[in-house]
Amino acid sequence: MKVEALAIPDVKLLTPRAFGDDRGFFLESYNARVFEEAGLPTEWRQDNHSRSVRGVLRGLHYQLVEPQGKLVRVTRGVVFDVAVDIRRSSPSFGKWVGAELSDSNYAMLYVPPGFAHGFLVLSDVADFCYKCTTLWHQASDRSLRFDDPAIGIDWPLDGIAPQLAAKDAAAPLLAEAETFA
Repeated sequence: MKVEALAIPDVKLLTPRAFGDDRGFFLESYNARVFEEAGLPTEWRQDNHSRSVRGVLRGLHYQLVEPQGKLVRVTRGVVFDVAVDIRRSSPSFGKWVGAELSDSNYAMLYVPPGFAHGFLVLSDVADFCYKCTTLWHQASDRSLRFDDPAIGIDWPLDGIAPQLAAKDAAAPLLAEAETFA
């Protein structure tokens, strides 16, 4: 498995080796030894799976109590996946990184605790699967405004208005949001 640090080095792009033939493919999406050697978590507390249609934008999500590290991947379709550093003490506070994840590039993104996370569906439908280092904690669940000009995420919207959940449409800007020290 190839593990690369992105422009914000705490966020990692992981690309497993896929072995395929006319029957399909095989890949190893998690190996505790590889993750440990790369300094990534090896204990996961929750697995999630969402299905969304083209133009759905989920996020930017995080939780304040028991912040989650996430290992995200797409098993069907294509998404543009984003992590925003919301640790005020970090030199990359308010900065973002993004990557295209798809069922054909097999790429995964590790989003560490202290980051807000979101994705935009670029295909007709996408199945998005992710592992979390902590359990979901409803009382500390937060959203950050996806189009905050102070962050400046370059979402590949191609002129369309994204479909948002009510909580994401009403999310605060980074300057008003509760963040990490």
